[in-house]
Amino acid sequence: MGCAISGLVPKQVGDVMDDVPIVHLTDDHREIIKETWKVIQENIAKVGIIMFVGLFETHPECKDVFFLFRDVEDLERLWNNKELQTHGLRIMHFIEKSVARLNQMERLDQLILDLGKSHYRYNSPPKYYMYVGAEFIRAVQPILKDNWTPEVEEAWKTLFLYITSIMKQGYVEEEKNQRNTMANTSRERPEKRLNVI
Repeated sequence: MGCAISGLVPKQVGDVMDDVPIVHLTDDHREIIKETWKVIQENIAKVGIIMFVGLFETHPECKDVFFLFRDVEDLERLWNNKELQTHGLRIMHFIEKSVARLNQMERLDQLILDLGKSHYRYNSPPKYYMYVGAEFIRAVQPILKDNWTPEVEEAWKTLFLYITSIMKQGYVEEEKNQRNTMANTSRERPEKRLNVI
């Protein structure tokens, strides 16, 4: 409840990967997303800033992930913040790339997986990913006006669930890779010392 994407998020069971939903984008979802993106794209900068100000209003704990905005208490100042505008545009360009790859699922999956891996390196945990999708949906509803239908909402929710699930996979993969690298590095050190003696 309270989240624009509530009801689509699976319950967590055991392992971190168990809470990653299996989401399928239908042909109808893809067509709806591509059609509505044409309208959203005209307002790309506006949507990016609305999305992030909304994110920080509804989930102030998200500011902790963004070093530049961590100490900003006055959300009004964020509306004109160049760094936030730039980051909002980066997210919107990612969504644009995702929409462009909707008919090339392997390329889309790799794009999203890489984003999840980079979010591990940025120390941005998966618990925040769904919030961005919810704020995106809130930001685009007024832009699409009468074109916002239950089918459009379902399509965009499904896309963000899809993105979130693969980002989580990328995050977990990178986390495991980093642990393995650290474990291998600490195992190599004693051997090197033995060889020196």
